[in-house]
Amino acid sequence: MAWVGSNVVPHEGDVRTRLRRMAVPEDEISDIVQDAYLRISRLDSVAHISSGRAYFFAAARSALLDRIRRQRIVRIDSRVEVEALVLADEDPDPERRVGARMELERIRAIIADLPGRCRQIFEMRRIQGLPQREIARLLDIPEHTVEAQATRGLKLVLKAIAGDSGDVARTRTRRKTSDDQRTG
Repeated sequence: MAWVGSNVVPHEGDVRTRLRRMAVPEDEISDIVQDAYLRISRLDSVAHISSGRAYFFAAARSALLDRIRRQRIVRIDSRVEVEALVLADEDPDPERRVGARMELERIRAIIADLPGRCRQIFEMRRIQGLPQREIARLLDIPEHTVEAQATRGLKLVLKAIAGDSGDVARTRTRRKTSDDQRTG
């Protein structure tokens, strides 16, 4: 005990300073120092130690490394839980796939039922993602017409999705009738 008091304890401040420089959390420093003292106290003899300071630093380093190793060890049951989460099937079940396909086909049919120019502009704007200015240039029409037709198409699609699909058919019939009256 006397040897530890005179050869080890005086260097405790230096060990703590070194651990702080190594960015060891403050709450762990005292535990590491105590672990180092415990290692030294378990020795049968201190006769083989030529430098108490060097031995104390080495004991503290070993205690730190043991703590790091313990922190890296993951309990097997928590590892299995993590793997179970990773292996969970996130794909939709067959019923949801079929439902999604049916809904997609319904939306495709609704879009196909839009009036010709309205459908063309809606597809270019909403499906292909072209800017209004580009659509206007490609179709050689004013930009405000593109905006109006894209808005009209979106409103018709939304109404049809909401269950009022008769509006699309009625709009198409009215347009065809007005077109027929103009030509006839």
